[in-house]
Amino acid sequence: MILCYIDESGTSVIPGNTSHFILAGIAIPEYHWKDCDRDINKLKEKWGLENAEIHTAWMLRPYSEQRRITGFEKLDTNHRRSAVLSYRKSEIYRLQKTNAKGYRQAKKNYRKTESYIHLTQKERITVITELSRIIAGWGFARLFAECIDKVYFDPLVGSQSIDEQAFEQLVSRFEHYLQIISRNEPHKIMGMLIHDNNQTVAKRLTELMIKFHRKGTLWTEVTNIIETPLFVDSQLTCMVQVADVCSYAIRRYLENGEEELFDNIYARADRIWGGEDKKEEKVVGVRHFTASGCNCKICQSR
Repeated sequence: MILCYIDESGTSVIPGNTSHFILAGIAIPEYHWKDCDRDINKLKEKWGLENAEIHTAWMLRPYSEQRRITGFEKLDTNHRRSAVLSYRKSEIYRLQKTNAKGYRQAKKNYRKTESYIHLTQKERITVITELSRIIAGWGFARLFAECIDKVYFDPLVGSQSIDEQAFEQLVSRFEHYLQIISRNEPHKIMGMLIHDNNQTVAKRLTELMIKFHRKGTLWTEVTNIIETPLFVDSQLTCMVQVADVCSYAIRRYLENGEEELFDNIYARADRIWGGEDKKEEKVVGVRHFTASGCNCKICQSR
């Protein structure tokens, strides 16, 4: 059994506040699950994140209050946390009286980042970089992703939403991978999709997967993926958090040219070898839906 953990980065809303929508899946054999879980938890323990969800976008943003606390970097982690919580409490009280919109936004920001406030931004960047290197070292893992440049997406052409196109593409590539690795095995190698619990798309993607099981996708029959996606709470599932890192790294590369995280993650993209000597490498697991002539690493490696 191959488990494919799925998460997204960016918004599928057009225009939205991101130029790209990324749906990424990281697939691992079930017998490696405990190894991966151990790797992630070991990293979390190293940085005092044992009970924290790795949510890359919230981790990597700057926390302005850390800059306002004198000698923050020299404090131990307990005093850092105490100082930030004290500052945030006073800020909440202030905004509550003067700025209702700012108050609501601050409450959300503080809730989403509370697990990371004992780490400086540099340390938080280091955590995610180390995690991306761990993923790069999982030779048994395969990355699948659909990367949609919303400038070039017209839902009227294909009668699909961005979410639906991305999901169909990812399902098709994962299914092809399962079919290929099953060829020399006595039994089919089956796969399961495990998706971050996004209530806005869960029902629609479940219905879409039922359709794929009955009629196939545009590119393939679905014979090796079982069931509809299992939607799980990413707070409780380390491997969905890994998918979050993958989708974030891809989006930041395509939108901002940030290469370090991307290069580590992209090492795991599903590939085939062709050419006369079978040594020509071609990435088939990740696609960038954009204008022709794009020079990004994804388009160039396809």
